[in-house]
Amino acid sequence: MHRLTRPALSAGLVVLALSAALPALAADDLKVTLDAKRVVTANGKESFQPAATARPGEVIQYQATYRNPSTHGVRQVLATLPIPQGMEYVARSAEPQQVLASVDGKSYAPVPLKRSVRLEDGREVQREIPTTEYRFLRWPLGDLGARGEESVKARVRVTPAGPASVEKR
Repeated sequence: MHRLTRPALSAGLVVLALSAALPALAADDLKVTLDAKRVVTANGKESFQPAATARPGEVIQYQATYRNPSTHGVRQVLATLPIPQGMEYVARSAEPQQVLASVDGKSYAPVPLKRSVRLEDGREVQREIPTTEYRFLRWPLGDLGARGEESVKARVRVTPAGPASVEKR
């Protein structure tokens, strides 16, 4: 069984708010909370439990909520959620469904991610990258109005290969 801790927002859950029209964001312009719940299925119905610990194979749902408590809008908000080591993204679990992913935290593309592979005969073809290689998810939330709120969700599965970490601050 893995003990789950919540990743520091500075270490993974990243909020980028960019705007040429607005002054630099103050610390109070955007608040982010991260919640992690274990997904439990019994009798065909899902329920959610606190995620203090998790065993390999169990599914954790992250929900990140972005709140703008200010009296002015925040433009071009990008919500970035890391996939912690010891976990793998569960395909098609992202909400909103229009999500970008990255294997390195630098380059993002719409899911499913693809890479070029050279075959033995010299041809180059596009192949899907396994979701086990995804390390970050990103949602372009757009503008978040004064006192506005948006949430994003994704599920991850605890892998047998390493410790699970679901940190939060």
